[in-house]
Amino acid sequence: MEADKIRESIKRSSQELFRKFGYHKTSVNEIAKRTKIAKATIYKYFDSKEAILHSLLMDYIQVSVDELIHTDTPDLDEETHLSNLIMKTCRLSYTVCNEFIGWDFIRESTNSQEFLRNLSNELEDLLVSSFTSMTGIRKHDSYQQRIRFLIKCSKNIVFSFAFTSVSDSDVRKNFVSFQKEILPYLVKAAITIN
Repeated sequence: MEADKIRESIKRSSQELFRKFGYHKTSVNEIAKRTKIAKATIYKYFDSKEAILHSLLMDYIQVSVDELIHTDTPDLDEETHLSNLIMKTCRLSYTVCNEFIGWDFIRESTNSQEFLRNLSNELEDLLVSSFTSMTGIRKHDSYQQRIRFLIKCSKNIVFSFAFTSVSDSDVRKNFVSFQKEILPYLVKAAITIN
C-alpha cells in the first residue's frame, strides 16, 4: 500500500511541475525535491521521466475517454455521435500536448514526437475498442477499420493544426473549420457501408 502512495505522490508532483514549467524544463531532481524523496526512489517506481509522463497521460486519457464514450445522449444518431466523439477526442489530444508536454518541445524533439505518436496510437486503440463495443454499434472488421481510419485522419489533421498554427486563436479557427468543412465528410465515409 505504501508503494502505491509513493507512486501517486511522484505522479502528482510531476504533473504539477509539467504543467507549471513544461515536460522538457522539468528535471527528475526537481520531481524528487517536490515529492520529498530521493532521486533513486523515483527510478524504483518509474524507468524514466518519460515513463512518469506516459503514466500521467494514460490516467488522464483513460478517464477522459470513459467520459467521452459515456456522456453523449443515447438518442443521437450514429453520425452525430461519432462526430461529437471525434471533436472531443481532437480537443483531448490538443489538451494533452498543450498542458502536459508543451508545443515547443514537441516541435523541437524527435523523441517527443515518437512518444506522442505512440501515445496517440494507444489513444486510437482505446477509442476504437470503446466505440465499437457500445451497444448497437456494428462490430464487423470493415466497420472497425473505417472508424480507425476516421480517427487517424482526424488526429493527423488536428496535429497539423497545432504544428503549423502561430497562436491558440489560429488553432481554434482551424478546429471550427475542421468541424464544419471536413469532419462531416469523413464521418459519412466511415459509417456508410458499400
